[in-house]
Formats: sequence, structure tokens, C-alpha cells
Amino acid sequence: MDSRTTRRELIEVAAAAGLGSLILPRRARAWSPNARLQHAAIGVGGMGGADLRQIAAHEGVEIVALCDVDLARAQAAAEKFPEARLYQDWRELFEKEGERVDSVNITTPDHMHAAIALTALGAGKHVYCQKPMAHDFVEVRRMSEAAARAGVVTQMGVQFTSALGERCAVQMIRDGVIGKIERVWLWSNKDPWKYRPTGPRPVEEAPPPETLDWDKWIGTAPLRPFVPEVYHPTFWRGWQDFGVGWLGDMGCHITDAAFRSLELTAPLRVRGEAEAEWRDDPGRFGETWPTWQVVHYVFPGTPHTVGDTIEVTWSDGGRYPPDELRERFEAGEQGYPEQGALFLGEGGALLLPHGSEPSLHPAAKYAEHPRPELEPRNHYHHWVDACLGGPATEAGFEHSGPLTESILLGTIALRRPGQDLSWDAARLQFPDQPEANRLLRREYRQGWRVESL
Repeated sequence: MDSRTTRRELIEVAAAAGLGSLILPRRARAWSPNARLQHAAIGVGGMGGADLRQIAAHEGVEIVALCDVDLARAQAAAEKFPEARLYQDWRELFEKEGERVDSVNITTPDHMHAAIALTALGAGKHVYCQKPMAHDFVEVRRMSEAAARAGVVTQMGVQFTSALGERCAVQMIRDGVIGKIERVWLWSNKDPWKYRPTGPRPVEEAPPPETLDWDKWIGTAPLRPFVPEVYHPTFWRGWQDFGVGWLGDMGCHITDAAFRSLELTAPLRVRGEAEAEWRDDPGRFGETWPTWQVVHYVFPGTPHTVGDTIEVTWSDGGRYPPDELRERFEAGEQGYPEQGALFLGEGGALLLPHGSEPSLHPAAKYAEHPRPELEPRNHYHHWVDACLGGPATEAGFEHSGPLTESILLGTIALRRPGQDLSWDAARLQFPDQPEANRLLRREYRQGWRVESL
């Protein structure tokens, strides 16, 4: 597999996306040439609406275009931004907006991230992309390469990276407050509701709402009939054609602190565990993600870890770290939070509940330990500031790309459950594992194929 992406390939991406003879800039803009950042939002319902509100709240931003495959959502957003031009097709947006747009945010189902982002990067636009960066490993690698060549500002939507609690935890681990790290366990067990469909694929179908272009929503994925309250607008993440499950969603948030604080690189090995009912049911195994999963990673050691390797484990769907780990950090009767990260070090432990403040253990030992003094930061505004010439982002694709690649290697391990998969980072393959290698990329639907992928 060739990890390089040429200028010609990026032009092919644009052509495949229906942009005709788009000319890529010789040098990408390092900031907006306008008085304010001219921004286009792609995907404006649900999380897209939240992203749009946050970005628009920056005084240096002007929202000039809105795009959603569901026009009802686009029109609802337009009530707050009446001067913005409306689109139902992101390809038309890029074709017509041209140099009038400086930046875009991409808040769509996972399977559409790469096609839109590569088109934006090829056109020299700054990109804010929701997590995970993309649906497939190869897509992520190509996005990282394209961003590096374009020289634009990127950010992945892991907003908790900018929260004081996570930044405090990262700083303390880097400072060696609990010594070098021996073991890490990450988990998310919040109520999944419909985000974990148990399949099989529904046989019934219905006409989509008049405002929804179902063909454009399906995009690069294999075509299937519309079924109300199954895929759009909210529950696509649990279906393998569109999302990468709980690990790709909450895993990007919660893994980020470990990746950042320990300065992890590509894993050496990965193994996935999941429910037997899912593994043995062909109507579910190839369609949905499991209702619980455990993924064991072995990463190369870093200056922040003990030994030549370190094990990092992810679990969800009701799976928590084992009791012996809780006993190691002398938690007493304290249970685990619903979501969080546990770092076990030579001298103690750090527990980071997701979205909250870290705690050091044993508590008596660290009762008087000072916390790092950090300034508050808005994750979205940090990106906008960087687009306007300010300090670099912390979750740019140079960081979020390797993070997302590791997450997606975990989703591949889940689809090869129980197998110890060795990863050759230099050659971008699982040696002697052809079935696992085929999961590094997918075939796009006819008419949506991106040549460079």
C-alpha cells in the first residue's frame, strides 16, 4: 500500500466529487485574506448545529454558506444566519463558492468525512472535522498527508482536549507526578439507547421525507432503502456502512488524553473481544457493531512509560477495568465513573472521569500536590484563531490522524475477534493477515468513488 498522495491524485479527488477542472492553489492560505473568516458549515443538524453555533460565536467568523442533505435542517439553521447561501450538495457548494469560502466544518456521518475533507483540503480550505477523522484507516492517512501539503489549519472535534480537566491530567502525567506509566485503561459505559442496533438490517422501507436527499445521504456507502428512525437522523453510528461504533465515537474523546500525555505512536499489536451472540450472527456481524467490546493495544514505550511497551485497553457496553486495578490505586469504596481513563504509574494513579477533573491516588499522598495553572480554552475558537494567524491547534490532523488510525485499527480487530493482530506501521499492513488488511479501506459506491482512495 502506497501511503503517498500526489497533487494529481488530489485533483482526481475533486474531479470524482464532481468539481470539474478545479485548480489547486500553489500555496495554501495561512490565514483568511478577508476581515473575517468566511465559513461554510457542512452538516447543520444535531451535532452539526452545535458545531455551527460554537464556530459562529467567534467574533472573527462570518457564516456565508450552509449545507445539509436534509433541507429542513439547512432551512432551520438559515433562520439564525439569513445571509448564508443554502446548499443540499457539498460538491455544489465547493464548485460555486470557490474563493468566497476560507474554511469549512464537516459534521456528517463518518462515511462521508474523507470525501468532503479531501475536497476541501485540495481547495485550500481550513478544515474542522468531527471525530473520528474518517471511516477507514486509509482515508485518515490520506487526509493527514493532504493537510500537511496544503498548509491549512485543521482540527478534529475532540473538544474535551481543550477542557481544563483533561489538560491538567495530561500535564501531570507528562510532569511525572505519578511516575512513569505502567498501564492504562479507558472506558465508556453511558446508556447507548439506539446507538447499538442489534440487527439484522430492516426489511421494511419507506419513502424518505421530501426534504431529505437519501441518495446524497448514502453517498459513498452501499445503497439501501430509507427506514424511519433507523439510520437518519441520529442512529447511523452503530451500522458498519456509516459509522465505526462506540470506539470511534467516545473512544476518540477518551483515548486522546492517553495519546497526548504519553506521546504514543502506532500500536505494535491489537486484539478485540466482543459478545459471542454478535460474532456468531451473520445478520449482525457484518452489519452492526457489538453491544459491548474490549480492545487491547500494545504500544511502543515512550519516555513517559515503564519498559519497552505499554498496554492500553478500551472497554464499553458495561465493561469496566478489573477490580485489581481499582485496588491498586487504593480507591476504597470509590467506584469507577461511567466514562473515564485510569493511568497506573510507578508512584500512584491518576483517574480522569470524562468531562471532569482528575484525581490523584492514594489521596493522602497527593492531598497537597499543586495542580497546573492553565488558562481556559474554547476548542472551536482555538481553531478559528489559528485560521486567522494565531497559535497552532492541539488537535490538528498531525496529532488526530495517528490517534484516529489507532482507533480504527481497534475496529478492525473487533471484526477479527480473538485474533492477535501484529501491525507493521512502516508497511501499513497486518503481516500475513489478508482478511484484516482488506478492512483498511472500502470500495465506494458507483458514482462516488474517490480515485486517490
